[in-house]
Parts: sequence; C-alpha cells; structure tokens
Amino acid sequence: MRSHLLNGLTAEHYRSSVTEGVERVAAKLATTDRPFTGVTVDALAPRIDTIDLDRPLGDTAAVLDELEDVYLKDAVYFHHPRYLAHLNCPVVIPAVLGEAVLSAVNSSLDTWDQSAGGTLIERKLIDWTARRIGLGPAADGVFTSGGTQSNLQALLLAREEAKPGRAGWEEGDSLAKLRIFTSEVSHFSVQKAAKLLGLSADSVVSVPVDHDKRLRTVALARELERCARDGLVPMAVVATAGTTDFGSIDPLPEIAELCAQYDTWLHVDAAYGCGLLASLKYRDRIAGIDRADSVTVDYHKSFFQPVSSSALLVRDAATLRHATYHAEYLNPRRMVRERIPNQVDKSLQTTRRFDALKLWLTLRVMGADGIGQLFDEVCDLAQEGFRLLAADPRYDVVVEPSLSTLVFRYIPAAVTDPAEIDRANLYARKALFASGDAVVAGTKADGRHYLKFTLLNPETTAADIAAVLDLIAGHAEQYLGESLDRAS
Repeated sequence: MRSHLLNGLTAEHYRSSVTEGVERVAAKLATTDRPFTGVTVDALAPRIDTIDLDRPLGDTAAVLDELEDVYLKDAVYFHHPRYLAHLNCPVVIPAVLGEAVLSAVNSSLDTWDQSAGGTLIERKLIDWTARRIGLGPAADGVFTSGGTQSNLQALLLAREEAKPGRAGWEEGDSLAKLRIFTSEVSHFSVQKAAKLLGLSADSVVSVPVDHDKRLRTVALARELERCARDGLVPMAVVATAGTTDFGSIDPLPEIAELCAQYDTWLHVDAAYGCGLLASLKYRDRIAGIDRADSVTVDYHKSFFQPVSSSALLVRDAATLRHATYHAEYLNPRRMVRERIPNQVDKSLQTTRRFDALKLWLTLRVMGADGIGQLFDEVCDLAQEGFRLLAADPRYDVVVEPSLSTLVFRYIPAAVTDPAEIDRANLYARKALFASGDAVVAGTKADGRHYLKFTLLNPETTAADIAAVLDLIAGHAEQYLGESLDRAS
C-alpha cells in the first residue's frame, strides 16, 4: 500500500495517475454539449449505493471508469455557456494548476512551520486585496472557506468590539442588547452568524430595500435612531455589494456616514461584487467600500477561482485578536515575540488549505486586469440580457442589473391568475433542468416565484440567453396547455 503514498519513490506513479485523470476531465470538458444530463436522484443513487467501499478496485484506470459512471458523466458543468443558475463560475487554468500543486504539496496554513512560503504568499495576497479595497496601512485579513465563514468572523469581531466601553453598555449586560442591521435581501449567513454568536432571535433587524433592491438609508437611519432610543447597542451594519438574488449594491457611502454617526461597525459583504475590485469599467459601483471595518470577498465567485477561495479583510489588524487562542503544541505566545507568522492567530480554522496559491498563480499569469476584463464581460452581458427581457412581452424583469444577475418571470398574455403563473414558472425551471439543455435558478420577489440568470461565464452570449428564454417559454406554455386540458 505504500506504493500509493506520494513521495520521492512514487513520483512517476503520481505523474502517470494525475495525467490520466487530467486527460479524462479534459476529454469530458471538450465533448460536453450541455450543462447537465438531467439525471434524477432515483436514477443516480442506485449506482453509488451498489459500490462496496471495502472492496477497492486497485487500478487507477478502473477507478476512473467507475468515476465516469457515478460522477463525471452526470456532473453539472459550470463551464458550459448555458449554465446560468447560481454564483458558480468557470475557473481559469492558472488557478486549476495551483489546485494541483497545493493538493500535492499539502501545506497547512495554520503555522509557519507547516507552510513557510505559503504563509508569506497568503499575507501578500491579503495586503494586495486590502490595498484594492483601500482599507489603509493597518489593514489585515485571512483566507477563509467561503463567504459564510467570512461573514461569521466579521460579526464575531463586531460583537467583541461593540461590548467594552460602549455607550449604553454596562457591565453585566447580556448579548440581547446587541443589534445587527442589514437589508431584507442580504445573505442568510447574517442570521446564521447571529445565532452562532449567541445573539437573541430579534438581534438582526431587516431593513427595507428600494425599487432597485438596495438598502434604504432613510429606513436604516430610523432603525439606528430607534436602537439608541431604546437603550440597545448597534453592533454592526452589514451592507451588501452584490446581493445573491439581484446583484444589487447597497449605497455604501451613505451607509458609512450613518455608521460613523452611531459608532457602529460597518461590514461589507462583497462576496459577489468583489470582482469590481479588478474591474476596468465598473470599479466606481463599489465606491465607499474603503470605509468598511471589514469586507468579505469570494474569489471563487467573481475572480474565477475554484472553490474554495475566500477571505475576510479588516481595517484594523488588532481586531483579529478576538479570534486568537494560543496552544503550546501549535502557536505558543512566545512565537508572537519571536515574530513567527502563524496564520492560525487570525483564523477561525486550524488546519487550512493553501487556497491562496490559486489566486497567486492567476495574478502572476493573467494579472488583475485579465480578471477584471472577464468580470466586465459578464456585467456587459447582463446589460444585453436585460435589454432582451425588457423588449420581450413574454417576460417581466425585476431590476436593471448592477452586476451580472437577471431576475425575471414568464408572464403569459392569456393567464391572469398569479398563482397559476407561479406554477408555470416553477414547472419551466424544473423541466429545463430535467432536459439538461440549460440550468437556471429561481427565487421569490414580492411574494411571487421568479427565475434567475446568474451570468458568470464570459463564453455565454446574448444568443444563448435568447435561446434559453425560448426554452423557458416553451416549457411554461406546455404546462399551461396541459393545465387547461385538465381543467376541461
């Protein structure tokens, strides 16, 4: 069995096995003609259930044949131009190369003595991102597993910063006094973080949005004023630079002014909109992000990186102390005095992959402008898609995109019952997924069911969008026709 361990003696085995796997994936990418096969859970589950994991096949080729049957053949392929559903991006080749390198070397980024140069590369990328945001000379941060973890850590820091010495906070007060303000269309991880941090059920105050799905600053000001009047503590405002449903960007400069007025931590969830940090055309859409106390970025969304690749950035490096614990067997306090850089001192995680390497290789091969150009292309495509939808009498589109998301609804001319229209849209999405011809997402807006394009593939064209709209209309019309037949 030692022949399967990666070491100097098995280097050739490693090379041949990885090459064989890469060739299989490359062939699949080259021949995939639709984003999904339409396989169902009931059809796929028995194939996996019959595999006996206690009886290994012992041969790489045989295992790859099996993998083709249980995974590769029926995977959802984000690189296909008609995958238009969630915040999943096709990945750039330098990042995939980075994935191969980091997996083989297997550095752990918790301590210097497990990573060496990996630690310095991650720190360099944190500094680079913080400069792009404009957080200032005292900024710092750490890579995370994703936006949910980044948001959790940001709110942990905000909670700890809100307690000592705050006006309205007295010794012995409970966490029930703390309040977080965020828009009604922000990410669910805000509510999840509040629960994990031991805050009360009503700690998250949902602030209404305007027609463009941006947080209403007048409503935020009113809620902050009420908070102060009631003797509560405004722990944080979470502004969103790219909401999951609409790609909307909250008015960051105005929100920053209110946070300064009420001495409140400003966290900007830019998990989606962080691509604007590299944009050549649309950087001004996140003006005001430089005033944040903390920022979430997901490179695995709009920087075209493989999952996972995310980071939390903070204006003041000292605030990261709230996540610091010292263990004699890992990061004893003396290492701080010895200036040994242990990333675990900043992180909620201990063992952690060297995910920063993927972004490092991407920047060294493509440069930030190369990433920004790709993101600008999908933002341009969303504008084209919006014009198509606005001109198509079959559809109602919710808002003009700020990033690369379109939320819309099929509206048949002959049907006036909103519930029946809901059912037609739900059916169309499911039927399209089952066909495998395209994959789109769904959500609710104003209590009604809508469909959603999340455009993160620069290879997708306006023609693809038009073709998928025709497919959706066809499936919806089929449902309505069958429904009419059933009624008669």
